[in-house]
Amino acid sequence: MRRLRRSAAVASAFRRARTARALAVAACAALLVSATPAADYDIVIRGGRLLDGAGNPWVHADVGIKDGRIAKIGRIAAPGAKVIDATGKYVSPGFIDMMDQSGAVLLKSGAAENKLRMGVTTLIGGEGGTPVPAGRITQYFDDLARRGIAVNFGTYYSATQARVEVMGDAAGAPTSAQIDQMGGLVDTAMKAGAFGISTALMYPPDSFQSTEDLIALAKVSARCGGFYATHLRDESARLVESVDEAIRIGEESGAKVEIFHLKAAYAPGWGTLMPRAIANIGAARARGLDIAADIYPYTAAGTGLEGTVPAHVFAQGTDAAIAKLRDPAMRARLKQELAAGSRAGWSSLVEAAGGWRNIVLANSHRADTARLHGKNFVEIGAMLDKDPADAAWDIMLDALPERAFALYFVMDEADIDAAIKQPWVGIGSDGAAAEKLGELDGMALPHPRSYGTFARVLAEYVRNRQILPLEDAVRKMTSWPAHRLGLADRGVLREGLRADVIVFDLDDIRDHADWAAPTRPATGIDHVIVNGVLALEQGRHTGARSGMVLRHSCDG
Repeated sequence: MRRLRRSAAVASAFRRARTARALAVAACAALLVSATPAADYDIVIRGGRLLDGAGNPWVHADVGIKDGRIAKIGRIAAPGAKVIDATGKYVSPGFIDMMDQSGAVLLKSGAAENKLRMGVTTLIGGEGGTPVPAGRITQYFDDLARRGIAVNFGTYYSATQARVEVMGDAAGAPTSAQIDQMGGLVDTAMKAGAFGISTALMYPPDSFQSTEDLIALAKVSARCGGFYATHLRDESARLVESVDEAIRIGEESGAKVEIFHLKAAYAPGWGTLMPRAIANIGAARARGLDIAADIYPYTAAGTGLEGTVPAHVFAQGTDAAIAKLRDPAMRARLKQELAAGSRAGWSSLVEAAGGWRNIVLANSHRADTARLHGKNFVEIGAMLDKDPADAAWDIMLDALPERAFALYFVMDEADIDAAIKQPWVGIGSDGAAAEKLGELDGMALPHPRSYGTFARVLAEYVRNRQILPLEDAVRKMTSWPAHRLGLADRGVLREGLRADVIVFDLDDIRDHADWAAPTRPATGIDHVIVNGVLALEQGRHTGARSGMVLRHSCDG
């Protein structure tokens, strides 16, 4: 019995010793953990060729990111919670899309993965305005922030939104009281954070606005340091006159001017119209007007089939226009106007493209005509045994209430080259974010610009054809638009600024989207950081929603 008690005591002593040793080991481990320094940076990008975005040649430098901002640039030996090896690759600010169409789709999905895969971290939308009235823009911005967006987003407010709210969608001159009402709506939008007013003057009811009406509304934008941003009244035969109208609006209102997707969309004027437009914009800049433009690097425009219809058809509003287009007698008259082209006093996209053979159906929104997608309207007319105009207008009417889209091959590569070289020309996709990667963008327009624009600038205009030096191409997509927009905390890689940063391989970058497959994502941009958070990591979407709503400040 005594032996058993002794054995039990020994066993108990051993257990106590083991427990003490375990506690000592745990304490030592805790001390070691507490002694291990926390990472100095959230992200460190090491070994890359840094392009600061200001147009300077690249330098070897590391980038340390902390709390959403660039904390250090230089040699960084300190640890980072995440380390990106950028050896042999370029590190630059995230790209800014100066002509985006994502205002509505971001409310459905904030992923914007097609944009991220092009290296885009900031979108400026609003050619057609905001998806809500002026009085609800603040709530709209709050909704975007609450839902979460993967990219930064700001927008213009459309002058036409104000017009339609006050006087409907028909033609006619507003009274002075109506102009004042419209100005009040613009003022509300500006104070809510819009970057300015926009127009798309080629399309009714935008086209019903006079130059004087627009000067009055642009003055309201100018009081807040805002823009007059415009899809010109005519990008075809009357391109130069339309540029001059935009210049006049800027000079008489005091607003900054942004010309959306600068193009010479008129086959008979290739090689002559663009140099004249460039010269007039340059002369206005020399006089002191803050005017610039953006461009997308494709030879086809993408827009609705209503672009083949003279604007006067819409003078009594949309419902009346639909009735007119169903009238055989009206169609006969419209075909005569198509044949006359610009001589009839309107901007005919059929004439601009050099005929129906250069207009391709992109999206009819109908299963029974989906077989016609990708075919030009000479082919479609033959297949349907119709005149090409009748085929186009029937498809347009059958698609309602959706908007049937076409691709209009109206530009010449040499004109694009001439424009994109101008130091005051930035890049804008004229495309929207997609709800889901690989599907059509939020506009439902199958144009490769939504998936390829920014990658194409680097792949085609920098690497393949050497139209632009790399550092200047990056400047056009980063510091230049940031400077134009007054985004003083973005657009360049500099300590203390917001960490919108991308890492790309110039040898591997590809814009896979083309006319046959417009929704293939770009590759070669490996990492995309938005406000210090990885949105794209090693080419994979992280699901992060670190984007910010950008509100233009108005003290007017």
